[in-house]
Amino acid sequence: MFQQVLNPTGNLFLTWILALVPVVVLLVLLAVFRVSAWISVLIGAIVTFLLAVIVWGMPVGSGIRAYIYGSFTGIWAVDWITFWGVMLFNSLTLTGVFDQFRRWLTAQGTADVRVQAILFAWAFGALLEGLVGFGYPWAFVAPILIGLGIPDLDAIRVAAIANNAPVSYGALGVPIIALAAVTGLPLLALSASIAHIVAVLALLPPWVLIYLVTGKTGFSDGWPLAVVGSLAYIAGQYPVAVYLGPYLPDVTGAIVSFGALLLLLKFWKPARVLGYGGVPVDAATAALGREPHGLSGAQIFRAWLPFIVLIIVVVLWTGPWSPLPGIVGFKLAVAAGSSIHKGAKVIAAFIFSPFIGGTAIAVAWLIVSLLLGMTGAQYAEAFRRTWHQMWGALLVGVFIFGLAFIFNFSGMAASLATGFSKIGTAFIIVAPILGWIGVALSGSNTSTNAMFGFFQVTVGRLLGFPVLLLPSLNSVGAEVGKPVAPQTASVGVSTSKFVRNEGAVIRHNMGWTFILLAYLVVIGIGFYFLAPGTMLLGGH
Repeated sequence: MFQQVLNPTGNLFLTWILALVPVVVLLVLLAVFRVSAWISVLIGAIVTFLLAVIVWGMPVGSGIRAYIYGSFTGIWAVDWITFWGVMLFNSLTLTGVFDQFRRWLTAQGTADVRVQAILFAWAFGALLEGLVGFGYPWAFVAPILIGLGIPDLDAIRVAAIANNAPVSYGALGVPIIALAAVTGLPLLALSASIAHIVAVLALLPPWVLIYLVTGKTGFSDGWPLAVVGSLAYIAGQYPVAVYLGPYLPDVTGAIVSFGALLLLLKFWKPARVLGYGGVPVDAATAALGREPHGLSGAQIFRAWLPFIVLIIVVVLWTGPWSPLPGIVGFKLAVAAGSSIHKGAKVIAAFIFSPFIGGTAIAVAWLIVSLLLGMTGAQYAEAFRRTWHQMWGALLVGVFIFGLAFIFNFSGMAASLATGFSKIGTAFIIVAPILGWIGVALSGSNTSTNAMFGFFQVTVGRLLGFPVLLLPSLNSVGAEVGKPVAPQTASVGVSTSKFVRNEGAVIRHNMGWTFILLAYLVVIGIGFYFLAPGTMLLGGH
């Protein structure tokens, strides 16, 4: 069995620098040279493998096995669920059901820009993030806001900032699934620990949205929108994340938020109707601004039906009462002796569980497609469109997990963690910042968790932190960095006049991400000192 070496160069600082090389190569390729993500990750994987063999002494055969098992994990744990989530979304688009849902939702709003921002950017954006992620919430929400009179650049910023809280549970929970796969921590435990942090984080964005569209003047009679919008999302998201897992929190949070906001608007409306910039809207203009959706009751039910089916299937399939996710077909593994904990092993393993969450999403899609009566041509176009959109992201899933498994298996992650552990308790500040940097440069919460997840866990164990705290802050830090991620921005601006001008959008979003990051650092410190028990796993 291969024994990891903590300090192969004999100089801890030089070892630490060499362990950073794969991260630096990957991020420079993505952020400086703007190389395609799948090519960048492939090159990063090759560099990582060579360093692991030459410097850390990893046997080639064992390394190849670790890389293959990592790639298999990327395909089955991440690509499988992502593909079917986007298939579901494309099927709803092709059948016209998504447009009907959007028309119905738009008609529920008022001419008040604060209502529009909370209902469309916050609640509707969370639903889109929960289904597909990858910048699609920006791409679909921003045109709605632009059509309601918000300038393009500001509309994109509102859609991006609103998208902060839901990202860890985006694309049906893929970032957390990735985090569990590379750290070996229980999926439900990570889903719950991240939910604790997100529940506090989610209190702020609706207030920011109101400020962005109306300034301070919008708070005096618009504060109930922020209170209800945030608390309702948390009420729908938190218990699902804690007790059922990461697949549906965004979807249920968005639906509960919809319901609570619409119920609020039945009995209360802001005393003033404000347009963008806090400018009052007269009654005649307000009346003209609201168009009926023109849908029958049957059409409205049909628009909601896919989400109902998705929730029922996934809850029944993946809940704690279901034996399906625990069924294991086979397991492939290779072990190395840990360089940090003598006698312990670092395992690179692929576990084939045929009935994981991705299979539940596939079954939900099949049921929805049959209920919607999709034609053969629509099935073919849904597959064609999904493959065209996703082939690059699917390859990233293959290569980033192979890279991450080599990084962890060879001992490079342990060496890097040892260097960072010299920071001491102050690393609680650094952990979310690393998540922010990772996603700001790589564009993906999933990739950031795959790359830094095991490293964060190792640093936490060296410093005696609650084991779930640092990887959770890594994931949520990546959430906060999403508005300045170039790859996300490129998708997000695809329906605006800022196509191929992502730089302007990123600069416009940057300041608010710093504010949210500072808020997250305070949250992390609060959990460390005031509620460490929420981040423990089995007493550690």
